[in-house]
Amino acid sequence: MENSVKRELPDELMNKLEYKPFETVDFGNPEIQRVAPKVRATTGKDKLVDSLEKAVTDNVKDGMTISFHHHFREGDYVFNMVMRIIINHGYKDLTLAPSSLTNTMNDITIEAIEKGVVTNITSSGMRGTLGDAVSHGALENPVIFRSHGGRARAIEEGNIKIDVTFLGVPNSDEMGNANGMDGETAFGSLGYALMDAKYADKVVLITDNIVDYPNTPASIEQTQVDYVVKVDKVGDPDKIGSGATRFTKDPKELKIAQTVNNVIVHSPYFKDGFSFQTGSGGAALAVTRFLRQSMIDNGITASFALGGITKPTIDLLEEGLVKKVMDVQDFDKGAAQSMKSNRDQQEISATWYADPANKGAMVDKLDVVILSALEIDTDYNVNVMSGSDGVIRGAVGGHQDAATAKLTIISAPLVRGRIATVVPEVTTNVTPGDSVDVLVTEVGIAINPKRQDLIDALQDMPGVPVYTIEELQQMAEAKVGKPEPLEYTDRTVAMVEYRDGTIIDTIKEIKD
Repeated sequence: MENSVKRELPDELMNKLEYKPFETVDFGNPEIQRVAPKVRATTGKDKLVDSLEKAVTDNVKDGMTISFHHHFREGDYVFNMVMRIIINHGYKDLTLAPSSLTNTMNDITIEAIEKGVVTNITSSGMRGTLGDAVSHGALENPVIFRSHGGRARAIEEGNIKIDVTFLGVPNSDEMGNANGMDGETAFGSLGYALMDAKYADKVVLITDNIVDYPNTPASIEQTQVDYVVKVDKVGDPDKIGSGATRFTKDPKELKIAQTVNNVIVHSPYFKDGFSFQTGSGGAALAVTRFLRQSMIDNGITASFALGGITKPTIDLLEEGLVKKVMDVQDFDKGAAQSMKSNRDQQEISATWYADPANKGAMVDKLDVVILSALEIDTDYNVNVMSGSDGVIRGAVGGHQDAATAKLTIISAPLVRGRIATVVPEVTTNVTPGDSVDVLVTEVGIAINPKRQDLIDALQDMPGVPVYTIEELQQMAEAKVGKPEPLEYTDRTVAMVEYRDGTIIDTIKEIKD
């Protein structure tokens, strides 16, 4: 069967998994029944368990779905500790359902796959050796990739039913009251983990810091927690922002960032009280710096900044240029440390952030968002999942979710090395072109023809050439040539959900 972005989907797999093909970015207003976890009443006694091994073996069984969060990013220790116990005890046929998979989790996940311990994975993304292994057919069943908002929706609807969640936290009391703000391993917002704590049948908190009862403020509450385990160390907070929050000095990235700022300033949305979300890469941080100066020069204050938060965004808050920061995840220690002292930095769950199937997500109120791309095609479809070689090397993240903003800007170079970024057709379609308004490159911009209002507002910006996206694609091809088509087998190794739960694309196994 074919979906509305002309991606051919495997009939047998779609029917087996009861999926519908992607049709539209308009979610509508359906009535949705949510699920609830099983609860075993605990009265009076504390929940401390002697060892992590006991917490695992008392609760995990073959065929279960287990989950983790990724707020420690490359500094996470909990995932590997738990998975080592699971592998050593020979569990089979488990489904991994973490909020995302980082590089530190790759080796042990591959081992679990090879030994039949893990046969299913659902996550936001994967990279490195794990992405390469899955792309070459290592996993028994297709990975299901979901956005952060899509994962929240799937948990709430029961499509992801978590049997046991293992959540690393930098502090907890003996009953399970915990937050991400205090302690030597503090990482800030627990936004993604809040979904698991609320909906998993069993919740195991793992911490290196047992504090006096009652522990407040409590992001995770004792009413949700079954067991608390103390270990030597749950993570390395210095690696929360590994590679994510560098300030760029690259002239190309700086030019893109300055052009992005110009697009925002000349758009109809740059006015007092506007809202925005930026990313965490070098160009995105540069946008934040340029935007700060434009806000000062024009006497404009933003109502809120959203998403994964960095120290430069906190600086805007402290300067009074942003009134509120709505924080689902922190990308550096500066942002993480700020939360406990700044009441205007609000921790939000993944559902509050971006779930389309609730009574109003924060992304619904976004005016401007700046997003990146591995590829963007001439229909404005965006790939953030797989490389030009077809290997999985990215994550859906909040890309689809935030792209519902009034002004969605994709910032990307025309080419990377000898690989075109602007292409005739993306390798994997993650965010549909109907969500994308402007592409910004170092040579100029392209505006989606569906946005005549933006064409009128932006076509005469000083020093910023406006092209059709077809012209930009041809420029990219002239620089690097036309690549040989990729060769795949017929086997599907991954399915990419759109945020509403339909399938926007699939990823095939790469031919050796």
